[in-house]
Amino acid sequence: MPADDPTSATPGLFDQPDPNAPGSESPSGGQAAADTYFHPGAHAPLAVRMRPRNLDEVVGQSHLLGQGTPLRRLVEGGGDTSVILFGPPGTGKTTLASLISSATGRRFEALSALNAGVKEVRAVIDTARKTLVREGIQTVLFIDEVHRFSKTQQDALLGAVENRTVLLVAATTENPSFSVVSPLLSRSLLLQLRPLDDAAIGEVIDRAIADDRGLAGRVNIASDARDQLIALAGGDARRSLTYLEAAAEAVADGEEISVETLATSINRAVVRYDRDGDQHYDVTSAFIKSVRGSDVDAALHYLARMIEGGEDPRFIARRIVILASEDIGMADPTALQTAVAAAQAVALIGMPEARLTLAQAVIHLATAPKSNSVIAAIDAALADIRQGKTAPVPPHLRDGHYSGAKDLGHAVDYVYPHNDPIGVVPQQYAPDGLQEVDYFTPSNHGREKGMADYLAKIRRIVRGKRR
Repeated sequence: MPADDPTSATPGLFDQPDPNAPGSESPSGGQAAADTYFHPGAHAPLAVRMRPRNLDEVVGQSHLLGQGTPLRRLVEGGGDTSVILFGPPGTGKTTLASLISSATGRRFEALSALNAGVKEVRAVIDTARKTLVREGIQTVLFIDEVHRFSKTQQDALLGAVENRTVLLVAATTENPSFSVVSPLLSRSLLLQLRPLDDAAIGEVIDRAIADDRGLAGRVNIASDARDQLIALAGGDARRSLTYLEAAAEAVADGEEISVETLATSINRAVVRYDRDGDQHYDVTSAFIKSVRGSDVDAALHYLARMIEGGEDPRFIARRIVILASEDIGMADPTALQTAVAAAQAVALIGMPEARLTLAQAVIHLATAPKSNSVIAAIDAALADIRQGKTAPVPPHLRDGHYSGAKDLGHAVDYVYPHNDPIGVVPQQYAPDGLQEVDYFTPSNHGREKGMADYLAKIRRIVRGKRR
């Protein structure tokens, strides 16, 4: 068959082994299956080819791999507790799953949350149960992207994990507290992986250049390009190797990868941001706290990350409107006007032009004087309501626009403030028991700084103490 025939049997990156082909292994079933899954061969991307084959090759995560730790015991074949590996991309979750599967001598199965349903989960568990009964061999079940499993899919695992029919090794980039059902969490050991530091990423790069599984010394990399690659990786080993492979393909054997080659090959850094996951919450939280903390530069940084990561600009605009009242309030009343105008502009003009409007609003809010007096005031009032402080509305404030209202004493003796020369009159407005309560306390910042004396004077008049 010609090599360029589209029906050629030449294996591709995503081809699965044919279980009926001579000499082939079933994708499930043993050590060879685990090796095939985690180390598919020379055609695989550099990041896959360079996946560590033993603990000595693992970089970073020393907090999880020290002597006597549960994870080390698992990798060395001495543990039997299911684990959920949680951490950012490229920190070693799949590598550790590979080592656990390789070291234990157990049967191996793998499922991806992207294409496996409840039916597939139950089929794997049924096979694992039969194997355990007939042969006494436990199955290691590796599930990548477990946070993408529905609650029903996760529930299907519970019995097998609890009875240790399978040793579950699950990987997720999302906080399991939000994405994994509590019963599965309670049956598993949760291990959090950390982003790799610069030294660890540098070691990954150097090994990939020299190792026969990697580039085998075919190219070199300039020191400034290496530093740039480490910075672009952002603690993600897989990303560093993906970028390295792209740059290596752009130079001839024996040549050196320069900063220019690196920039041309990868175009730009990829923003790590998941609109439905941890990064959404973490970056949003950092954005809010930076505006509140008056760090305009940090606020613009996080705004840019949200924009570049594809966050809905309407969501950003809503957060800005909330910030204007929650963290600035009456210290700069124009902040709310700016925020509302920005939200309207986002709806009117859309992206990418709306980035300018959002940036202007963020700069205004971040540099404005700060006060939380508004949220403190309304929350204090709500707290009283929730404690049952809801005495009747004073009769003179009640609605008098209907026949018979005066007979009930409603709106009788109400004093119209505009008829008074100063526009403020002694009169009970709050219900009984709350006349002396001060909910709003102005701060000493911005416009609120000059409000304290004025407000005290108004309260004295209203409460009938003196004009």
